[in-house]
Amino acid sequence: MAGERNGQVVVVSGASAGVGRATAREFARKGYALALLARGQAGLDAAVEEARAEGVPAMSMRVDVADADALREALAQVESELGPVDVWVNCAFATVIAPFMEIEPEEYHRVTDVCYHGYVHGTRVALERMLPRDRGVIVQVGSALAYRGIPLQAAYCGAKHAIRGFTDSVRSELIHEGSHIKVTEVHLPAVNTPQFTWVRSRVEGRPRPVPPVYQPEVVAEAIVWGAEHPRRRRYWVGISTVATVLGQRLAPRLVSWQQGRSGFQSQVRELPPPERDNLFHPLDDERDYGAHGEFDGEARESSPLQEMNQRRRTAALVGAAGFAAGAAGFAVTRSVRRRA
Repeated sequence: MAGERNGQVVVVSGASAGVGRATAREFARKGYALALLARGQAGLDAAVEEARAEGVPAMSMRVDVADADALREALAQVESELGPVDVWVNCAFATVIAPFMEIEPEEYHRVTDVCYHGYVHGTRVALERMLPRDRGVIVQVGSALAYRGIPLQAAYCGAKHAIRGFTDSVRSELIHEGSHIKVTEVHLPAVNTPQFTWVRSRVEGRPRPVPPVYQPEVVAEAIVWGAEHPRRRRYWVGISTVATVLGQRLAPRLVSWQQGRSGFQSQVRELPPPERDNLFHPLDDERDYGAHGEFDGEARESSPLQEMNQRRRTAALVGAAGFAAGAAGFAVTRSVRRRA
């Protein structure tokens, strides 16, 4: 029931807009006390108001996740005001949409610092508090692009791939120590968020997500579900994420060919490019942008796959779907090879 406290505390990074913002709302609706981290003050202020409107305690802190010491100080303040943190969600985001050779080294470093090192720092400071208590959940918000790189997004795809390897290592160490702390991943499809008007871009036109596009509330529900059911190592949200993962496993050459042919144009609209970007400075410091981007007209408001995740027969259903997709991918691969 909305507004009814459940006694748990969650920290969400990247909470001022987009997926992080929608996730904060969903946690508040489920009764969690919230600590919201981001760089943009206006977005954070609005996010806190939304959480408090649900009747739960909420606080915000301006923090750059690339700064490990700042994250550690923020968590100390959170626990002094709200109590021990039960769930930590890594969700901060920044990127550059451009061919790899057009991304400057300092830009590449910045994307890596936010999208990879930010997750490393967040995981570390959370574990510093959780390990002595031997309880807690860490959620890594990932992407289909953690399994398959696409053109124009080398920095982001590299960071998302790195998170998977890093998380596997940490999870294995926790198992070795007999820890009760859980770490799970939630990998997302394309989402309708403000990021496509915020990113630094060097393409002719305005960036867009690769269809199909989902509303941020769909993935927020999946993230909260993952936090509350962390025994699974990872969740895939949206059938497009499943198709990406299976396509890469079964027919990587075919996927590379397809991306080389259509991957550029599927990410660009014939509109003026963004005038400003949030790579080094927030754009929501003085104006709140909310969770949604410019794609409400096409974004999907539900995911049958996520509905399956929330039912007991998930494994059987997903397994059947995976077998069917795998068989289809195998057939396509054989067809392409025969024609070659």
